[in-house]
Amino acid sequence: MPAPRTLLLTGAAGGLGTLMRELLPDYGYTLRLLDLRPIEGEPDAIVADLADKDAVREAVRGVDAIIHLAGISLEAPFENILRANIEGTYNLYEAAHQEGVRRVVFASSNHAVGFTPRPQGEDPLIPIDTPRRPDTFYGLSKSFGEDLAQFYWDKHGLETVSVRIGSCFAEPTSVRMLSIWMSPADGARLFHAALTAEHVGHTVVYGSSANTRLWWDLTTARALGYTPQDDSEPYAEKLIAEQGELDPENVAHAYLGGHFVSDPPIWPY
Repeated sequence: MPAPRTLLLTGAAGGLGTLMRELLPDYGYTLRLLDLRPIEGEPDAIVADLADKDAVREAVRGVDAIIHLAGISLEAPFENILRANIEGTYNLYEAAHQEGVRRVVFASSNHAVGFTPRPQGEDPLIPIDTPRRPDTFYGLSKSFGEDLAQFYWDKHGLETVSVRIGSCFAEPTSVRMLSIWMSPADGARLFHAALTAEHVGHTVVYGSSANTRLWWDLTTARALGYTPQDDSEPYAEKLIAEQGELDPENVAHAYLGGHFVSDPPIWPY
């Protein structure tokens, strides 16, 4: 697929959105930014709530593709998740369909499969078709988003790559993150591959770097043309010295979703 020229980047003021604002233009994209709050230094950014169908339709009009990062990214009461992550994502897909957008890259999450036991020892990598086992209302909303993407492909021919993102920060900050970390540079590589690969239909991929301690199978991501360049291993010695190895008897260490399964961080609202 030819590289899209103009991207709508939702959630552009967030942590991942800020990283992608800096990195994606290097791939030749022109970004149209959208967030619920103003973005410092970006006077042309669209300030809108995804619950506002008219504003979403206007934001989508004329773009070639969408990277959808907006929404609540931690746990919250179901009513809040419903509005931001479920209804908001529906509004975005419906606007994309109505405006003839051909492709969406949807920020799913490892928390859609958070109650999956993490690999230990010689266990195989977690496959992409492992049954979804969300660990929070947040993870449940990402499961919905993946199903919504499948529906819009089957019903309307709108293609999506759903990326089950691990943790995308400048460097990993926990021992668990050594296995699911995606460097910002690899994040941009993966999003670019997801935007330009041919005939993706609805493809689900895990989003991480080529970590030595990797827990999941990156085969479907690599099939898009994604070639991760980074590895969390240079950070391992320091993190393990500070925090210790993961303990399989600790429920927060036993599952893919980490402490989201037992004591999830709450969205500040």
